[in-house]
Amino acid sequence: MPYNEQLADRIRGIVGNLTGLTEQKMFGGIAFMLNGNMFCGISRDDFMARVGPEHFEETLSRPGARQMDMAGRPMKGMIGVAPEGYATDQQLRGWVEQTLEFVRTLPAKKPKRR
Repeated sequence: MPYNEQLADRIRGIVGNLTGLTEQKMFGGIAFMLNGNMFCGISRDDFMARVGPEHFEETLSRPGARQMDMAGRPMKGMIGVAPEGYATDQQLRGWVEQTLEFVRTLPAKKPKRR
C-alpha cells in the first residue's frame, strides 16, 4: 500500500522550503530529512515522528501515539502516530515542530556518494 500523499502535502505545507530539507523514499513510504537526518515520515497512513529519547515517554501519551517498530523491532526515539493523532492542522504542526526541534540538535550528515 502506498503512503498517504495528502499527508505528505500537508507536511510540505508546514515545512515550506527549509534550507537543508530533502525527501527520500524509504520504509515503503517517504522520509523528510533535514541536513541528512530524518525528522519525520509516512508509512501507509501513519505519521512517523523522530522525537528522540528525552521526550519519548511523554510523547507516547499523546492521542494516536505508539512506539514505532519495523518488522517487529522497536525503533529508538521514534513514534508512530495513527491518523486520529494528526487529524487537525494544529496536531500535525505540533508533531512536525517537535521533530524539527529534535533533529536540529543533531550534527548534519555528509551526503553519501552514489
